[in-house]
Amino acid sequence: MFKNISIIGDGAMGTVLAMLLCEKKIPVRMWGYDRGQLEQIKAAGENKKFLPGYKLPSGIVFESNDERIMKDADLLVSAVPCQFMRGIWGRLKDYIPKGIPIVSVAKGIENETLLCPTQIIADILGDSVRYAAMSGPTIADELARKLPATACVASTNEELAKEIQQTFSVSWLRIYTNTDIVGVELAGAMKNVIAIAAGIVDGTGAGDNAKAALLSRGLAEITRLGIACGAKPQTFAGLTGLGDLVTTCFSPRGRNRSFGERIGKGQPAAQAQNATESVIEGISTCQSVVALAGKHNVEMPITQAVYEVLFENKPVQTAIADLMKRQLKAE
Repeated sequence: MFKNISIIGDGAMGTVLAMLLCEKKIPVRMWGYDRGQLEQIKAAGENKKFLPGYKLPSGIVFESNDERIMKDADLLVSAVPCQFMRGIWGRLKDYIPKGIPIVSVAKGIENETLLCPTQIIADILGDSVRYAAMSGPTIADELARKLPATACVASTNEELAKEIQQTFSVSWLRIYTNTDIVGVELAGAMKNVIAIAAGIVDGTGAGDNAKAALLSRGLAEITRLGIACGAKPQTFAGLTGLGDLVTTCFSPRGRNRSFGERIGKGQPAAQAQNATESVIEGISTCQSVVALAGKHNVEMPITQAVYEVLFENKPVQTAIADLMKRQLKAE
């Protein structure tokens, strides 16, 4: 089990993991790119911007210095949104201890490179560190309330995955291990696009039948692309696939689903996006998934429909009608 952990990123997931580690009496430090914002969190004893309403344990150490956040750390947690990872890890590169493990909790695919989070970090740092990804149906607000949850940590290094599993497992969060890091990261990213579509269904009042169809067919296209990228099919039936998809598509707290609901109710995409300060990963991920599907020649009609609504101003009702009019075929 790791004994000294530094969390890179001061968003909701980074904050709630810091709270969890304090519960286990594990020394934890939190770093943020914006020193002023980090000091506000420290002064308030609460992350009012990303996780309001929860008092932070006194054991969290807030550190804005790039070099000092690395001192004595034996595990780094990357809690930086996917599209900002390259800039952040490029900034920290010179201070990262050789051989240190990094576990990413971000969900997304970089637009320019079509790389997943651990692949982005590896592209910057090379093989000088070890990599893992932790994902699953883990809404930060529910973790902060210590409601029962599960997650999965994936790495090609099984011993590393097991050590991270031991470090983050508590009575209300059960961690499983997995060796399919490609599938775990792709599933976590792509489900956000389907969650936007689920929100649109909610916003238009299309009904439960439509939403059930969306989830099942959405999972089918996520799985198709995942397999084409080298992932294992069974990963998409597990916690980071079906489990995370269901939670994200149904939770009223889900940023992606709520964004989609606003669009379904008639708001323009820009206005719907500006309704929250949190990063809506599914927006940028949608662009990446469409590009990745094109690269691998994989058909993803729901993802394509979301893309056309968000980036080509296609009317929602037209997008739904076009999906329903697609050529009939076997399931």
